[in-house]
Amino acid sequence: MNSNLNESGNYPDRWTLIRDLFVLQAKLVVDGFRDLLLVPASLVAGIWSLLSGDKDRPGPQFYELIVLGKQSEIWIDLFKAYENAPEELRREHELGVRNLDELVDRFESFVVDEYERGGVTAQAKERIDKALDAMQRRHPPE
Repeated sequence: MNSNLNESGNYPDRWTLIRDLFVLQAKLVVDGFRDLLLVPASLVAGIWSLLSGDKDRPGPQFYELIVLGKQSEIWIDLFKAYENAPEELRREHELGVRNLDELVDRFESFVVDEYERGGVTAQAKERIDKALDAMQRRHPPE
């Protein structure tokens, strides 16, 4: 880093950087542990929701887990050190899409279009619906 930039106040001092570095490492560990727990928990909650709901209305377990995950994401605030970054570095970097959800939305639109045309996805959806209906018949809601 250029010492002029430090003196001009555009960059945080070195102790702020050291603190931000160590806090980020700790938050990455906590976030990784949370993600490690969420992988199997979300699968269990998703399956439980599918089996415990009615035919077209799944149970709430999966979305209850999503709410808990979102709250933990806010609590961890992984990239809080962004606030200490120099203003000239705080620009948006174009990745082609704003976020992963936008990429998923594009893929989903493709699949829905394919389904509406009666393609392979329509047949796959019909088979999955039949399998889910059969599983729910074996495990009726409590």
